[in-house]
Amino acid sequence: MSDLYAGLDVSLEKTSVCVVDAEGLIMMEKTTPSDPSCIADLLGPVTGSFKTVGLEAGPLSQWLYFGLKDARFPAICIETRHAKAAITAMSINKNDRNDARSIAHLVRSGWHKRGHVKSIESQELRSLLVAREFFVNKLRDHENEIRGLLRPFGLEVGRVGAAGFEARVRDLTEGRSRLELIVDTLLRGRASMMDELAILHRELLRVTRNDEVCRRFMTIPGVGPVTG
Repeated sequence: MSDLYAGLDVSLEKTSVCVVDAEGLIMMEKTTPSDPSCIADLLGPVTGSFKTVGLEAGPLSQWLYFGLKDARFPAICIETRHAKAAITAMSINKNDRNDARSIAHLVRSGWHKRGHVKSIESQELRSLLVAREFFVNKLRDHENEIRGLLRPFGLEVGRVGAAGFEARVRDLTEGRSRLELIVDTLLRGRASMMDELAILHRELLRVTRNDEVCRRFMTIPGVGPVTG
């Protein structure tokens, strides 16, 4: 049974797959949906023993990596800059098929640098932090927009904390019906975002309370749960 090496050139919808043997002979070149089960179904019937299935690190790489691992394929992620340099050197005409072929030869030769693949849990925690930061940034933008809308009328919100922001804005626009309507709508949107942010922040606090490393970091002065 011959040793096989596969290269995957992944896009959001389609993945080009190239399989070569130990001598570099092309055994298969096909395109399949970018789904680990579809890729596994495509690779499964190929006669031989897969030694490496390589793909570049990218937005779908974690999902495909763990999906192929679960299907018992020896998947690896290749560091993007290293793969790009190798692909450029090996292929004059850049397209999905040639890129997949280059990756297959790259993993066959062993001349590649593996990229680190985060665990599912680590990626979920990162997503939690990103989602929380999204709401923090949008709330700041929202408040700045309200400040900007009031400034042409000579209404300055000034320095005020998050807790007193709504009361200050309503006080400034009191008696001006159209401005009251505008800021009421904007402030209700702000309150909704604050509620959603609070949900994510509570989950973050729960994570840090149950993580020994985070708790140790938080013993450093100035380090809170987010930094921890």
